[in-house]
Order: sequence, then C-alpha cells, then structure tokens
Amino acid sequence: MNIETLRQTPPGEWPTNARETLLKTLRDRGRPADEREIAGHLAGDLGVMDDEMSEALAAVASDRGEPESIREAAAISLGPVLEQTDMEGFEDDGISEPPITEATLNVLLHTLRRIHDDSGEPVLVRRRALEASVRYPQDWHAGAIRAAYDRGEHDWKLTAVFGMQYVDGFDKEILAELAGADAELRFEAVRAAGAQELAGAWPTIKSLLTSKSTDRDLLMAAIEAAPLVASKKAMPILAELADSDDDEIAEAAYDAMSFGEEDDFE
Repeated sequence: MNIETLRQTPPGEWPTNARETLLKTLRDRGRPADEREIAGHLAGDLGVMDDEMSEALAAVASDRGEPESIREAAAISLGPVLEQTDMEGFEDDGISEPPITEATLNVLLHTLRRIHDDSGEPVLVRRRALEASVRYPQDWHAGAIRAAYDRGEHDWKLTAVFGMQYVDGFDKEILAELAGADAELRFEAVRAAGAQELAGAWPTIKSLLTSKSTDRDLLMAAIEAAPLVASKKAMPILAELADSDDDEIAEAAYDAMSFGEEDDFE
C-alpha cells in the first residue's frame, strides 16, 4: 500500500505494514516531498505510534536540511502521542501504558522546546513545535503562550489560543477572542472554552448553537464545548440539534449529550 492509498484509507483499516511504509517514506529523502509530508501527518496516528516512530518524527522536525513543510508536519504529528502519554502517565497501575517510554518522552519534549525557543528556526516550524508540546503541559508553556499572544501577529496569536486549551490561566483571553470578529481565533477560543470548562463562555456558545448563520465548523466546535461549559443549560438545545436533518450535526449533538448528568435533562 502506498502513501496516497493510506491517506485515502481510514486509519482503522490500514494494513499491518502501514507503520513500516510510513517510516520508510518519512526517512527516505529520495521520495517526493509531498509524499513525505503526507507521511509526516499520517505518522501521528496512535495506531502506528511507538518509540521508533516518534523519534523519527522528532529527527525530521529538528533537521534544518529538511523542507519546512515536512518539518512542520512531523512536529505537529507529535501532539497526539504527547497528549495520550499525559493522560496515561507512567504509574505502574496495571491498567494501560503510554505509547512511548519516559526516555523517549523526554527526547520529544526537549526537541520541541529547542525548536520553539530558537528564533532562527522557520516561524511555522516553531509554531507547530509549541502546538504539539502544549499537549503535554510543562512549566514553560504559560510564558510561551503569553509571549505568542502578546506579539500582535495573527498566526502566533492563533497558536497561543490553541494552546489555551491545554494550559490554565487564560480565561480572560479566551473570553476576549470569543467576542472578537476573527473567525479563526474565535474557533480556537470556542475549543479552549470547552476544554477549560469556562462557564463565562456560555452566552456566546448558546448564541452559536441557536443562530442559523453560524459557520458549520464553528457550530460543531460549539456543540462539543457546550456540555463542558454549561451542561444543564446546554441539554435542551443539544436535544433539538440531535433531531437535525443533518446527520453529522445530529450525531455530534447526540455525542455531546453523553457528557451530561442524568439530572441535566430535567
């Protein structure tokens, strides 16, 4: 199976040699750049992730001899494994284990911070390094997000608001972007409000859920955030959306309702 076929196939249906195909493509500089970029993005799937894959991604992300597009793909693909590792932890509880070892985790965290902190690196690669690394929150992230937000540059601010999903202490900034006119920043602010269970975001979330003019992607983000922001208030609106003729919206609303408590439906 080649890279294009993998791209068009759901990860759950990938063949057993998908991991080897992705690794080989990622490492082979003789392959077309677009194939290697696709491989970089696909390699972030947890179904093919392990120490070798994550270290291969980190090596590409940190290699200045690589094209920028491949480096940024490799960097952002480290986000899912970092988030999963943060959730699983390394406690010997016998329930589950993270996809990577603690030694590999430290390599990834060090690599991503070095890339982010180096002003000589391409901006997009630096941004992707921060966006990936915040999914395993560390002490330096709050300062990095604050600096990115305060730069006054749209793309860095977008990275900062994305990071506010994972790092506490930015409620005021999230609410400000929810009230703003920038569509991209507002989308990330909705996601951040949900992740941070920000009750003050409910009036905006409610208006997004009930307005006929809400952009589809923004509506989907609002549906996901609603039960986390104001579970009891959200349930009647989500119940209406679950009856939508649009199957995707109905399914998203139904899934969101599962986050509510039984008495939220009263």
